[in-house]
Amino acid sequence: MAYEATGRLHEIFDEQQVSEKFRKREFVLEVVDGQYPEHIKFQLVQDKTALIDSYKIGDEVKISFNLRGRGFNKNGQMLYFTNLEAWRIEAGAGGGAAAPQGGGYQQAAPRAAAPAQNSNPNLRASAAPIASDDDNDLPF
Repeated sequence: MAYEATGRLHEIFDEQQVSEKFRKREFVLEVVDGQYPEHIKFQLVQDKTALIDSYKIGDEVKISFNLRGRGFNKNGQMLYFTNLEAWRIEAGAGGGAAAPQGGGYQQAAPRAAAPAQNSNPNLRASAAPIASDDDNDLPF
């Protein structure tokens, strides 16, 4: 699942070598959505950890990310966790550093311009109604 979010970089953490074969780097994006800002933590993994190097705290950026979830059994109890795995960072409308353009990562299909910032691209409202009550045969 590919999603996008736009906001201001609030915090950037150092890279962590989690295991011999896995490394990650986390950062926090401040997203203004409603009356109060949201602070959302994303992670970059493996060869993507350097994507944030050209940005600094306070830069406006657009993040493309996937929603990832896993479960694991610990001592007979099933535990679950969710990660927002970023795979592209671009300079936002407020300026900031130019995003490095490297190959090797998946690009999302082009989308129409969003009517509202930071909306789930799969749930964005359309200007045209999907169907009127007369056009469908739904019982409700």
